[in-house]
Amino acid sequence: MVNLGISIGNLKFRNPVLTASGTFGYGSEFDDFVDISRLGGIVLKGSTIEPREGNPYPRMAETPSGMLNSVGLQNKGIDYFENNIYPKVAEYDTNVIVNINGSYIEDYVALAKRIDKLARIPAVELNISCPNVKMGGMAFGTNPDTASEVIRAVRDAYSKVLIVKLSPNVTDITEFAKIAEDEKADSVSLINTLLGMAIDVRTMKPSLSTITGGLSGPAIKPIALRMVWQVANAVKIPVIGIGGIMTADDAIEFLLAGAAAIQVGTASFIDPQISVKIVDGIERYLTDRGLSDIKDLTGKLLI
Repeated sequence: MVNLGISIGNLKFRNPVLTASGTFGYGSEFDDFVDISRLGGIVLKGSTIEPREGNPYPRMAETPSGMLNSVGLQNKGIDYFENNIYPKVAEYDTNVIVNINGSYIEDYVALAKRIDKLARIPAVELNISCPNVKMGGMAFGTNPDTASEVIRAVRDAYSKVLIVKLSPNVTDITEFAKIAEDEKADSVSLINTLLGMAIDVRTMKPSLSTITGGLSGPAIKPIALRMVWQVANAVKIPVIGIGGIMTADDAIEFLLAGAAAIQVGTASFIDPQISVKIVDGIERYLTDRGLSDIKDLTGKLLI
């Protein structure tokens, strides 16, 4: 038997495969395709204090080897989440993680306090890196002082596992990973989408209503992999790798680079069963190489 189990803070995961926020809804959208209990965890779509309509359409566009999105954190707010979503996700036999967002530090703190009281939510992913909102989001994640301030405020208000999602739209992502570690985050997840744009030459207009949006998919994997490797060598807290993971081999690359876990995002739009297939693929890889534990793979890049 191969041991795929990992830990982040005091939270145990049955395997290192999670789903990425914004690509897996609230989990129920995938119930017909995936046995969610087979995953290490799911990260729910972003939540905010007040309902948000998101950005105007069009807000998604295909690009070579990827896609741009500018959804803008559309959700019905924390009250709706507590009353309608939480009772459903509380039944899942896996770690359910809530991605939290705000325009102001006070928003993040209020959200963290509300979610802290939900017994079946063992962790939050603090999103200080969303490129698709006008206030908050990436503004926190690209300024060291504000990043430190918001992480510290949430850490003071939240008692469970805190994961900080980092922006790649910075000069040195290790600086922000170190800030998260210094402010007592349990883990960092990276990368969020890269800021990009596309133009429709037929109309001579931007492909997105917001002009720019977040680039995801295979096109960003080499950049994400490089950043994960850099961060894994810069901090001691676990790193969760995200960015263009489409296959088990992609996931294994991130694990070798030092990621303790990975998140599957855009690939779920193409194959809703891909997350479970990646779990199976990692297990086969370990078995074929005579390795008995996922720790025999994590950070074992040969240089």
